[in-house]
Amino acid sequence: MKQKEVFQSVPGILRPFKDFLEKKGLKAGDQVVYYGCPGTCTPFVELLGFAVRGMNLEQVFVPYVDESKAQKLKQVPDIGMQAAGAVKVSSPKAVVVMGGLAMPNVPVTLEQVKAAVEKYPDATFIGICFMKMFEKGGWLKAMDFDLLIDATIDPVEVWK
Repeated sequence: MKQKEVFQSVPGILRPFKDFLEKKGLKAGDQVVYYGCPGTCTPFVELLGFAVRGMNLEQVFVPYVDESKAQKLKQVPDIGMQAAGAVKVSSPKAVVVMGGLAMPNVPVTLEQVKAAVEKYPDATFIGICFMKMFEKGGWLKAMDFDLLIDATIDPVEVWK
């Protein structure tokens, strides 16, 4: 069984992610590829990318699992990380699967995601989700993440 630690808030997602990549020995120029849903996963990928900006990694967002639509993430001064044009996925050192892919009604299957990431057996394998989405979707039985970050957004308070 893997060791579980509990953190708080947004830094509780970002710091363990950065620490993990640093401990894995990723260095400037290494490629990190994030697979996720356009729109909903993108802001979280941008946050993760911003957290590791000082590592000077080549960061790539792949919508769903369509690598032909991969976009390089670039730091925009005074804004944060943003998609900045087409890029080729090539020998990533880390592969990150976002939990949005495990949500109902998303147009990809677990098998498609597995096929996409298993092309990179030497990459460290990271899962990032919210609200136990990988567990609820049954993905934890089929995927063995080297690092799993499962955050909770609860409660959500709305004041009107």
